[in-house]
Amino acid sequence: MSETHPFFDMHAHGFVRVATATPCSRPADVAHNTAGVLEEARKAHAAHVDLVVFPELTLSSYAIDDLLLQHALIERVEEALAEVVEASADLSPVLVLGAPLRRADKLYNCAVVIAGGQILGVVPKSFLPNYREFYEKRHFAHGRGCTDLWIGVAGEEVPFGTDLVFAAANLPGFRFGVELCEDFWAPVPPGMQTAMAGALILCNLSASPVTIGRADDRHLHCRSSASRAIAAYVYSASGHGESTTDLSWDGQGVIYEMGDLLAQSERFDRSGELCIADIDTERLAAERMRNQTYADAAEWAGSPADTYRRILFDHAHAEGDVGLTRPVARFPFVPDRPNKLDEDCYEAFNIQVDALMRRIAATGPESLVIGISGGLDSTHALIVAAKACDRLGLPRSTIRGYTMPGFGTSEGTRSNAHKLMEAMEITSGEIDIRPAARKMLEDIGHPFADGEPVHDVTFENVQAGLRTDYLFRLAGQHKGFVIGTGDLSELALGWCTYGVGDQMSHYGVNAGVPKTLIQYLIRWTIATGQFTDACGQVLGAILDTEISPELVPPGADGAIQSTESIVGPYELNDFFLHHVIRFGQRPSKVAFLAWHAWKERAGGLWPAGFPDAAKNAYDLATIARWLDKFCARFFGFSQFKRSALPNGPKVSSAGALSPRGDWRAPSDAVATVWREELRESLPQEVAREAFGDNPA
Repeated sequence: MSETHPFFDMHAHGFVRVATATPCSRPADVAHNTAGVLEEARKAHAAHVDLVVFPELTLSSYAIDDLLLQHALIERVEEALAEVVEASADLSPVLVLGAPLRRADKLYNCAVVIAGGQILGVVPKSFLPNYREFYEKRHFAHGRGCTDLWIGVAGEEVPFGTDLVFAAANLPGFRFGVELCEDFWAPVPPGMQTAMAGALILCNLSASPVTIGRADDRHLHCRSSASRAIAAYVYSASGHGESTTDLSWDGQGVIYEMGDLLAQSERFDRSGELCIADIDTERLAAERMRNQTYADAAEWAGSPADTYRRILFDHAHAEGDVGLTRPVARFPFVPDRPNKLDEDCYEAFNIQVDALMRRIAATGPESLVIGISGGLDSTHALIVAAKACDRLGLPRSTIRGYTMPGFGTSEGTRSNAHKLMEAMEITSGEIDIRPAARKMLEDIGHPFADGEPVHDVTFENVQAGLRTDYLFRLAGQHKGFVIGTGDLSELALGWCTYGVGDQMSHYGVNAGVPKTLIQYLIRWTIATGQFTDACGQVLGAILDTEISPELVPPGADGAIQSTESIVGPYELNDFFLHHVIRFGQRPSKVAFLAWHAWKERAGGLWPAGFPDAAKNAYDLATIARWLDKFCARFFGFSQFKRSALPNGPKVSSAGALSPRGDWRAPSDAVATVWREELRESLPQEVAREAFGDNPA
């Protein structure tokens, strides 16, 4: 595959590579500090970085007190800026560095934005700390109210003020603003205004001497700022080399995207350091577009986009495959960190349990009816129902579980179903649906009734429909309601029988939980001892079972019907689903992200405890083929099933598919737009491998 094809260029998918820089420095040694800046800038250029954020007062140093008012130092800083500007002509990154600058007989603590051999603009610090160890008002004027102004620096007249948004004319998402240190400790940080003026990336040049707990405080403010602004936040604090007369410095650099920490530097590093991550600006812009509260807040704040100056520049970014420097979760519904996984499983399980408890309290049923297949979904629905009964003080015999073997039911799943019901101490029963299915197939004149091995959709739906029919009649007989077992992944793919089938129930407890998370919820149930050891053993056996609807008899070789061979691996489908419904991303970008997440087994993070034997890798053609099938099913086929969903709780912040909740769509839409976009974006050789000789 050609590495120069646009598909492999992260910039084509809306990514911008940013870095925090902690250069080598010495107090008031402008030449040394300038050399440190240029060294990190050249390293950033080699790493294909688009934007580098340096610490506060980079060129002069921060902790030099009254030396800041010395003319010799101020003038040497201006000379140093000219040196950096000249060197930047041969460097691709935009450089944002700190310097004390004079304007109208005032000295300002400034961020200077440099790119392509010129200064794009200068942003003064708005809030000057003057408490405890800080004395900035002794030296600097504040920048509040500095708008629509210019400043002479290094022989140029350039925009000056807090009303600047910098935007690359050739990269639509590369829009950034700047604030300095104390600014984001203010009750209303100026960076929020800059974000509402259109900046998707907020840069913070900070000095911030370190004390115990200060690192956590910075993380709190960076994450909060990124979350509230729906932006990326790039924070760079001064490091080793600043004066330690009374203070110390740790050189902390952190990069957040909304609430997600993408990268952080090594603190207390004596050498110069870059901390690099790729920002998904399309994700940020899409989230702002769908979040009307953000738009309302911008209007309430006076519509800053109408008054801020937009400083345009042409960005000389590297083209082609420069990799992707950001964590891409293979399982976006399943956290990678063990402690977060435990927290999320606890929350997801209890969301389901609490929702079912409320429905039980509201309806007062005498029974809860569940079809138990011995598979993942019905198992999880049963353990949710059992826990709901326990908390409500109801006997588990309130739950009536029925296993209903059909033509494709294996002895293993049938046995697991009985063992599970026994271990859970519920009321259990078995109804063989084959006689009724044969009768129905005979009545409708299906070839199978005449002994022909025709196992088509009708053959499958007769069985699925009978099971649901029995469950509803049993619920009526025993004055209860049917608990649905279908999950979010199946609803996305339309992998369920509509109406009188597994699409329907009285309450769908699993409707907001994807298949990949259900597996972890069951593992979590075992690991945390929610039920007896006997239950745990059965649950473990069910986890090891092939995912199958078991509606078709085994083949001559004994192989059972495999769902994933038809609709694709659920681990890929859940990946596609997350990026489509949560962020509305185009298929080509979903394919790009999936390729980076899944191309190597050894790369990236796997969820804690993930079995080595189950760790898969997929090439781009395989990803594209299954993504095309996902688009066809999700956009062009299955919405009519989702439009008639029974009630059920939303579980993941990534979204749900209820027409009363996160997802509304017409049932008669076509998938052409999404399928064509995917096929047209791929390298020709990949499209040919994925879709054959006629990829269009």
